[in-house]
Amino acid sequence: MFEVGDNIFYPMQGAGVIESIQEKEVQGEIQQYFIIKLLIKKMEVMIPISKMSNSRIRMVVDSNTLDNILINFHNGESDCSLSYKQRFKLNTEKMKTGNIEEGAEVVRDLMRIDKEKSLNSSEKQMLGNASKIFISELELVKGISESKAKELLYG
Repeated sequence: MFEVGDNIFYPMQGAGVIESIQEKEVQGEIQQYFIIKLLIKKMEVMIPISKMSNSRIRMVVDSNTLDNILINFHNGESDCSLSYKQRFKLNTEKMKTGNIEEGAEVVRDLMRIDKEKSLNSSEKQMLGNASKIFISELELVKGISESKAKELLYG
């Protein structure tokens, strides 16, 4: 299980740190909550400890794993055969998993499409969100600033 001080990844929200465990009464029920400080928007979230196993929250990856993901990010193949509708559905599913490799693929593939032809507004928004989420994990794992993390992605 998780402990205070752990660097975690919250699917669809990004990377953060478990800052504390607090007991709170919500709707008349007293529960223990993890208080998590997310890097994106410096937001703080409370998640009941009892719900953590179903939340898909995971520990951030280690630096070596991240290095391998970055190699695939820059050199991996993109599937260009999908229609917009198929691609959007697949990318949404990938983002919901919280899997860093799948999230990196979404960013990579949408960036490549955007270079060839302009993305529509839905995919532009997805690219923006997916990039922020991926960058937040890069920052935590590598212990670098957001601008340095962006350099690793965009060169």
